[in-house]
Amino acid sequence: MAEVATLIEEMEALEKKLCVARAAVTGRFIGQERVVELVFGALLSGGHALLVGLPGLGKTRLVETLSTVMGLDGKRIQFTPDLMPADILGSEVLETGSDGSRTFKFLPGPIFCQLLMADEINRASPRTQSALLQAMQEQQVTIAGEDKALSAPFHVLATQNPIEQEGTYPLPEAQLDRFLVQVDVPYPDRTTERSILLATTGASQQEAPKVFDAESLLAAQALLRRMPVGDGILDMILDLVRAFRPEDATACERVKQLVEWGPGPRAAQALMLMVRARALLNGRLAPSPQDVMSLAPAVLVHRMALKFSARANGENIESLIQEIVTDRLASDVAA
Repeated sequence: MAEVATLIEEMEALEKKLCVARAAVTGRFIGQERVVELVFGALLSGGHALLVGLPGLGKTRLVETLSTVMGLDGKRIQFTPDLMPADILGSEVLETGSDGSRTFKFLPGPIFCQLLMADEINRASPRTQSALLQAMQEQQVTIAGEDKALSAPFHVLATQNPIEQEGTYPLPEAQLDRFLVQVDVPYPDRTTERSILLATTGASQQEAPKVFDAESLLAAQALLRRMPVGDGILDMILDLVRAFRPEDATACERVKQLVEWGPGPRAAQALMLMVRARALLNGRLAPSPQDVMSLAPAVLVHRMALKFSARANGENIESLIQEIVTDRLASDVAA
């Protein structure tokens, strides 16, 4: 009982600290509470997030503010078609000493940080995009045959423009799967846009305070994994992820007809972590079915694909996910 009481006390203290951090971020990234919640969930879960939205919606401002509030060493890379892997990872240069001796010296690239903003990630070539694969999964990179560990924690927040497709390269499925969530950044409504104008065009702007640091974020990630998840929630997650695999016996006919390939086990792992994070961010000590329903689209949308015939008929993967999620979870809750 003492261990449970200690866990509850630690989680309540973390929840209060997260409230301060969220308020600091939403004070500068106004009116996008859903986006902030998903990004905070990804950081608490120890994962990466893909921000999809039109230019000028504040994605860069969000990442810069997060870097300050979370006390992380943040760096930014503008992805372009001529960007090379060495521009991300770093390279070795030959140096000549005062005595005439020559040695190789490693110059680390911007990936050696704690919060990396990969701006317009789909503008880089597949070769350059692949430079992130090992880093995002293994927290290390291999350069000249030598493994080099990255900082802890290490998170990638990548942005992608959904409409400018000229000069872009679609992200490979293997890389998409390494993003814990896909975060859609929408246009603000009129009231929110008015608040943005008043807050960002005056003589001064609100500064973001430092609330976390690297050590406290790592401690929060470890604490999150200790949050209990009921068997009912666990079964919901498994049922839902497996329901989108067309070869699975539990998949419905629409999934079998429309879906080319479904989410793998990493999707279930991501959903398991994210429901814990959402519960904590909302002041609860255990996840609920509503957490699963809310987070499923963001976790699944980039981990599955429709058949060509389905796309030709105007089917939409987001609508399909919402339809199946609603039906499945309604039946689970009723049961």
